[in-house]
Amino acid sequence: FSITGEKDGETFTINLEQIFYFETVDNRTYAYCEDSVYECKQKLYELEERLGTMNFQRISRSCILNIYKLLSIRTLLNGRVEAKLENGEKLIVNRHYAESLRQKIEEQGV
Repeated sequence: FSITGEKDGETFTINLEQIFYFETVDNRTYAYCEDSVYECKQKLYELEERLGTMNFQRISRSCILNIYKLLSIRTLLNGRVEAKLENGEKLIVNRHYAESLRQKIEEQGV
């Protein structure tokens, strides 16, 4: 399974294994890979519906994480969680989504 993304006026097919996370900024959805960022036509909720049974988990109102790219998680104040990715990036998991992320990690055996 793959998605289509645009970068510099060109359209690319991106394998899901390459994607670290999806994020919505200013009503535009982006797929973040190790060294590239692509704009996607799909809305975040559409991606969540399509990818929810796979290794992707919603972690905030504006972000969906590929849990196979997750290096570690750390509990912060106020019930939030910091997710550290393989590429060194850190994402904040909203406390509303923290428990579902932990469950998804257990289910997938990550």
